[in-house]
Amino acid sequence: MMMTSEGTRILVVEDEPQLASLLADYLRQSGYEPHLIGDGREVVPWVRSHRPELVLLDLMLPGEDGMGVCREIRRFSEVPIIMVTARVEEIDRLLGLELGADDYICKPFSPREVVARVRAVLRRSRPDSGVDSTGGLVVDEAAYQATLDGEPLPLTPVEFRLLAALAAHPGRVLSREQLQDRLYDDYRVVTDRTVDTHVKNLRRKMASVRGEQDFIRSIYGVGYRLEPID
Repeated sequence: MMMTSEGTRILVVEDEPQLASLLADYLRQSGYEPHLIGDGREVVPWVRSHRPELVLLDLMLPGEDGMGVCREIRRFSEVPIIMVTARVEEIDRLLGLELGADDYICKPFSPREVVARVRAVLRRSRPDSGVDSTGGLVVDEAAYQATLDGEPLPLTPVEFRLLAALAAHPGRVLSREQLQDRLYDDYRVVTDRTVDTHVKNLRRKMASVRGEQDFIRSIYGVGYRLEPID
């Protein structure tokens, strides 16, 4: 089955309370379970006892800096780590990755970019999570292909990611904001109307295979839901 974010515990290590709270809100809206720590000395014991699926680790922390924390974590765990830093010098970026970080993000950043990076790193760390199926619909992320009743759907990359997001949560309503986060790899800002346009195109292509049923239901004022496909 394709990886879903629901129930995935993310440790956010950030000593700026407003920024930490903002990141937690965005992660929570995307289905993750964030836990916040603001002091570097508290991170390693928490990781040992709670085993998060990913650590979002600020470089500048009270108690112990992110570099030291990353070193300690790598002595006992391969948990994915994304370094967050205001330092833009190349040496810091390289050092962070050499210590065992999986990615880095430079401040200032958009919270949606952080969520997209989290999702991408988690996907890379779980390479066996490639196929989701519901009834006659099969979505294969490894092959970047979707079929309906055995017939390939001619989807654009954005349409494929949209369908994959819906198929990961059949019967569950996803907000337009949640879908926006999944549409583009370059973290561009898109509008609700952009999502609506891609949904319209996706519906049309699915209807060309099985025209008597509308699989993607609009939930007014909220978003979209993939209906059961028999």
